[in-house]
Amino acid sequence: MRRYFNTEGACRPQEHYMVALDQRLEQIKTMLVDRKKYFVINKGRQYGKTTTLRALAKYLQMDYFVFLLDFQRIGTEDFAAAPVFARAFAEIMIERAGIMGSDSEEQLAEPLSQLIKGSDDVSLKELFTQLSRMCARAPKPIVLMIDEVDSASNNQVFIDFLAQLRAYYLDRDETPTFHSVILAGVYDIKNLKLKLRRESEHQYNSPWNIAASFKVDMSFSASQIAEMLAEYESDRHTGMDIQEMAGEIYQYTSGYPILVSSICKYIDEELADGDFFEDLGRAWTKAGIEEAVRRILTDRMPLFESMIRHLDEYPEMKRMFQSMLFQGKEFAYNQDVKEISLASMFGYAVSRSGKVCVANRIFETRLYNYFLSETELSGPESSKEIGDMARRDRSRFIRDGRLDMDTVLRRFVETFTDIYGEEDAKFVEAYGRKFFLLYLRPIINGTGNYYIEAQTRDERRTDVIVDYLGEQFVIELKIWRGSEYNERGERQLADYLDYFHKKKGYLLSFNFNQKKEIGVKELQIGDKTIVEVVV
Repeated sequence: MRRYFNTEGACRPQEHYMVALDQRLEQIKTMLVDRKKYFVINKGRQYGKTTTLRALAKYLQMDYFVFLLDFQRIGTEDFAAAPVFARAFAEIMIERAGIMGSDSEEQLAEPLSQLIKGSDDVSLKELFTQLSRMCARAPKPIVLMIDEVDSASNNQVFIDFLAQLRAYYLDRDETPTFHSVILAGVYDIKNLKLKLRRESEHQYNSPWNIAASFKVDMSFSASQIAEMLAEYESDRHTGMDIQEMAGEIYQYTSGYPILVSSICKYIDEELADGDFFEDLGRAWTKAGIEEAVRRILTDRMPLFESMIRHLDEYPEMKRMFQSMLFQGKEFAYNQDVKEISLASMFGYAVSRSGKVCVANRIFETRLYNYFLSETELSGPESSKEIGDMARRDRSRFIRDGRLDMDTVLRRFVETFTDIYGEEDAKFVEAYGRKFFLLYLRPIINGTGNYYIEAQTRDERRTDVIVDYLGEQFVIELKIWRGSEYNERGERQLADYLDYFHKKKGYLLSFNFNQKKEIGVKELQIGDKTIVEVVV
């Protein structure tokens, strides 16, 4: 069976196309495991944590005995009380020793076997006494890895378990214990209080303050994506431009593993069916990537379901994203701020140039779509009206399969003036870009994509890039700040068009002067045509 792109569970190199992990594994080994560090691999959902742990377990086995546990194998009832948990933990350790296969590994677990045979009432203290005996008799240092620690992290028993690990770590010069402990999950165990019950927060006393920082980059670089695509190309012979495809995938994903795999999987398995592309060669193009992204943005991926749930659970994080996306507000990246810490921990936000930014273009567009849909469903009547008018006029904007952006913007001026002409200027200024996206989305929905160019977004300016059946449109949205500022914006747009190799761009200005001239005009700046729209 040929290899394929995997989006469910851990990746296996013999079955799946995947990014080479050797460099990452060597970093973890030399920087952390060999130095006896206890640490957490804390990354967002579907970020490759399980794949990395499994690969690391094999990578370390020459020098260490590795016990890789999955806390999802321990049921909720097993965390109800310390004796129940201690027994369940001992049993899974014995099971893992048996799976390892050799007599020496099975013998390692003998102290735990004797423990659970002796009594049903096993305390955490007794468990750790036998774990210490196991570490003492091991001919190689023991590394403990626990995946999916989130499933346990709101239980006091788990807190007590961490406290025992910490106590033995601090006393390891005198008492044998695990050489290194690795915990993996979405929630940062050092910030465990985020998941504790309110009444239990007073019991929290940094049970994991011994943890070393995990600074290994687990995202994929463009070059790593290219290496993976090269392996695929050697099997499939599509004729793709590997470097170009890798660069385009990286532009949309910023290397978020599940998103990279999802784009590749869509292109490989669904797009070359004759309905959209004739063959794989035509699918592995920029147009193919755009279509894959369009499908991902409408897909009910667990990753996106988690995102929406977290927005509902943490409204302060939701408000931060809304003000960033629609009002261009900037926030200094400070992990001490709860909403920033949460967004970073879940993988939705990163630091770029010291500012909070949405982690990747796909996340950003998904957030835009969600917030816009919320506005359409529960916002003011005018928000529904502008989208409805765009839907009714859609046939006017699509001609011979091409999007007529000039007509879109001309009609937007009329629609916007009809609906919002009497609104308070400050209100319109705050939500002008949202109104335009509410209008644009129904027109391109189902066929095209849009995204916001993050590098040019601020409180005064936003660049919207529209992809429609392989054709790109660059639209700059800005607040009118006088003629001089406007002329500078025109020149900026002309320069920006060079980046996209476009001769034509669009400038949409929200002008709140009493004597403003509403309408559309066309101007030339060098060899560039700027269609300027004022509302």
